[in-house]
Amino acid sequence: MMPPSIPVSVVIPCFRCRDTVSRAVASVAAQSVQAGEVILVDDFSNDGTLEALYQLQKCYPEGWIKVIKQTANSGAGSARNAGWDAVSQPYIAFLDADDTWHQDKLRIQYETMCANPEVALSGHAYSWSQEGSVLPGIPETPRIKNIKTIHLLLKNRFSTPTVMLKKDIPFRFIEGKRYCEDYDLWLQIVLGEYHAIFIEAPLTYLFKAPFGDSGLSAQLWKMELGELDAYFHLYRKNKINSLLLLLVVCWSISKYLLRLAIVLFRRNQFTTKKIRLQEHS
Repeated sequence: MMPPSIPVSVVIPCFRCRDTVSRAVASVAAQSVQAGEVILVDDFSNDGTLEALYQLQKCYPEGWIKVIKQTANSGAGSARNAGWDAVSQPYIAFLDADDTWHQDKLRIQYETMCANPEVALSGHAYSWSQEGSVLPGIPETPRIKNIKTIHLLLKNRFSTPTVMLKKDIPFRFIEGKRYCEDYDLWLQIVLGEYHAIFIEAPLTYLFKAPFGDSGLSAQLWKMELGELDAYFHLYRKNKINSLLLLLVVCWSISKYLLRLAIVLFRRNQFTTKKIRLQEHS
């Protein structure tokens, strides 16, 4: 028996992800409620990913998965915009091709947004899934936190594969922007006087460290420049004043230096462990 369907479109940008995207889609198919559709956007991978998406499409009910082919590699934000333009449902949930969801993610998040109709954007906690790790439990009734402007300016509270939003909000990811394009969008939404909430439950599983591991997050300095660009974007639109701009820029740089220290420490620990293993071999 199929689970009940909810009016949510799942958008997954895909770039050279043929080895992981089936796992991501499987976690959508395993939800306790059924998403209205899944949209896979190939961002001009040129490595067989597009062919893998068409094969994956055949593994599920006809019409449930839509595949969109980009004609140039423009980044995850542009791919998500292409998926956004193609959705048929009033809510959109974003998932990355190398991550997965808890089986109750869509149910909990959709019910929460329906219970709070003024909310345009919601996100939740995530867990870093490592080999042999035990995934955290999900609270029966997760706590909900309202995200105010200052909260979001000081920290990106929303990892993209945790986000659900209303389709019809008048904002999009900045086309062609490759670093912190998601943070830029969340800031536009909240500073556009739309309500946002955070659900305190780890409903998404990441398979790499949140930063400094692989993919875009490994490019720490470029990520920092993307974050600073988001602040200046708001300033140019008169959404924040010069004093607040100075505050968030200084705060952002201090966070960057801390992240850099953590990554260097992590790499040093790995190198030390590797040397010790070689000495004992």
